[in-house]
Formats: sequence, C-alpha cells, structure tokens
Amino acid sequence: MTGVSAAIYGLSGTTLSAGERAFFREARPWGFILFKRNVKDSKQLTVLARELREAIGRDAPILIDQEGGRVQRMGPPHWRKYPPAQAYLEAVGGNVEAAARLVELGHRLMAADLKAVGVNVDCAPVLDTPVDGAHDIIGDRAFAREPGAVARLGKAAAQGLMAGGVLPVIKHIPGHGRAMSDSHHELPEVKLDLVSLDAWDFAPFKALNDLPAAMTAHVVFKAADAERPATTSHDTLEIIRERLGFDGLLMTDDLSMKALKGPMQERARRALTAGCDVVLHCNGDLHEMRAVAEGAADLSGRSAERAAAALACATAEPEPFDAAAAAAELAAVLKGRFEARAGPAVGEAP
Repeated sequence: MTGVSAAIYGLSGTTLSAGERAFFREARPWGFILFKRNVKDSKQLTVLARELREAIGRDAPILIDQEGGRVQRMGPPHWRKYPPAQAYLEAVGGNVEAAARLVELGHRLMAADLKAVGVNVDCAPVLDTPVDGAHDIIGDRAFAREPGAVARLGKAAAQGLMAGGVLPVIKHIPGHGRAMSDSHHELPEVKLDLVSLDAWDFAPFKALNDLPAAMTAHVVFKAADAERPATTSHDTLEIIRERLGFDGLLMTDDLSMKALKGPMQERARRALTAGCDVVLHCNGDLHEMRAVAEGAADLSGRSAERAAAALACATAEPEPFDAAAAAAELAAVLKGRFEARAGPAVGEAP
C-alpha cells in the first residue's frame, strides 16, 4: 500500500512495542497522539517521538492535549504546571485584553515545552462557551462564559502556539459548552435552534475560522441532524464548512468515546464519509486500531491539501522568545496557578 492513511493513533505505554511498530508501519497513519500513560520524562518522550516517526519513515505530526489545569499530559515535576483556561481572565479581574497577553505567553511557553521533546501539535485551545447547568466536562477548560471573550482568548492561545512552531487544534467544533452530559460516556443532545446556536455556541469558531485545524464535538445538534453527532453527520459538518466558514483540517474527537456507537471500522468510515478529513483513535488498543484502519481511507484530495497546510504550522521554526521573562510575568500575576519553572533547581532536593 502507498500513501498516508486519514488516521491518528495512540499507543499503550512509554515505549513502542513490536506489535505497535509493525501496525504503524503497515497502517501509515497521518499522525500520533500521546497521553499521560505515554509520558515519563523529557528524555523518554524525545526518544518515543523519534521512534514513532521512524516507524512510518516520515516526519509525522505528534499530538497531545496540553491545555493546562486538569487537561495537561506533560506536567510537574518535569514540566511547568499551567493553569486552567478560566484562570487567566480571573487573575486580571475580567480584563480581556490583559488576559489575552497572559494567555499568549502561557501558550508560547507550552509550545516551547512541546517542541523540545518532538511534539508539534497541541489539541487546544478549547473554544466552547459553557452555559449555566451544562455538564462540567468543559467547565474551567473554557476561557470565559461569553463567546466574544472566548474568541479573543482562544486567538491569543493559538497565536502563542503557532509562534512556537506548534499547530493548534481548536475544539470542540461547533461547540460543546451547552452539552448536559459528558461525551466520553454518553451522547449529548442540543435542541436549540440554529439562529441561537449561531449567536452563542458557534460564534468563537466563526471568529477563528481561519485557523488551520479543528476537532469535532460528539454532540447531536437537533436543528441540523436529529440523530447523528457532528462527527458523523454530513449535515452538521456542512454547517461547519459553510455557515461557520471553517475550511481547515477537520479531525474527529476520539472514536473510542462512548458517545459513538457501532464497530470501530464503521465509526471511522462514517466520520470520513460525513466529511471529516482525519479520524482520531486514542486509547492505544491495538485490536481497535486495526479495526479503525479497515475503515480509514487514504488521505487524498482536499483533505490532503488541508493536512499539508496544517502540517506547515507544525514544522515551522519557533520565533525568538524570552521564556524566563514570560514565566516570571505569568507567575507574578497568576499567583500559585502557574509554576515558573519545572522541577527542582540544580542541586536542590526534589
């Protein structure tokens, strides 16, 4: 087989097993994604990133969810602790422009952490806008509770990542903030009309529709499709492309989440047929990954063009940056929500 598969896979541990190596060589995924189970320290992670790329003979993108707060796969003692997204705005008393500076600095530092170990895609920023009564799966992962502020701070986060040569992936398009359940465990449904969704849930994604990559929401938007979640709904994905104006790389959220039903092969096939460019499978289960591979087509046409444009961001050289000054500024304002350095100083007991 030739070409690249429209898939991204996880792996089971901190090293690449012989079975995983053989599967990746044959499956030819577009990229890989890492979780805490894959992360030990900087030396191990650097080696793992290199071995993943060597397994498929290509400088493939390597993704991670590094948002800060409760979603931080690389953390202390080897990397800095970053705050949850909502902490930036809280720290400056609701001043959006002051928060935007902090957000950009924080994400520029995150990019430096990632790039140093060979990770070049961050599944962030979250552009979901929570509403009262929604499930806390988004919660403090949101920058604000008003779409204009979410868009402004999300833009700052994306700018910080891209300045560091890391591709941002906005999520969860077209919006997870109104969901009353956690899509890791069940399928949420949103019954609001499109005009209202457009003014609130969709607004941050429309404002940042020129960014290069996005991750779908496993959420049913009844006004677009009464039965299928955005990930596998042609009608909802058409709204993302046309109404929201997003023409970047569109990847699924994790296919192994319980919001989706059916065999993994069918989940992958349905998502790609509906209009996603790439499918994402995260749990590292080799049996499931083989099934996903059966349903994943080769990356081609407009999807391949979008993937190439996104990858250009992930392989860019970082812009000059004073990391020490940025860390000091963040530490002074965030007061305990951010650690200015990772681990103990040289000669200091851990």
